[in-house]
Amino acid sequence: MHVHKNDTALVVAGNARGRSGKVLKVYPETGRVIIEGVNIIKRHTRPSQKNPQGGIVQKEAPINGTNVMVVCPKCNNASRVGHAHVPDASTGRRRAMRICRSCGEMF
Repeated sequence: MHVHKNDTALVVAGNARGRSGKVLKVYPETGRVIIEGVNIIKRHTRPSQKNPQGGIVQKEAPINGTNVMVVCPKCNNASRVGHAHVPDASTGRRRAMRICRSCGEMF
């Protein structure tokens, strides 16, 4: 998947279009991501030891990963993600690194 945990992502399609936040969780098997503060839903919960009061809880719901673009840390623009194979200094083996298609910065 092109989005990883702790990336900053921008929603480019759907009801939450234009909102951005930190990626909290990635589900690669279903192609969905949870972004902080995006796609908030309300759930009615019973009292439990973890939540003794119960009531209505607001939390983030997953959205489709195809509706999300990674925000480049250098140029601060939402951009497509490419891959470049770079030799690792310690082992000498080549690693795939993600690069910004706008500015070419590796992240």
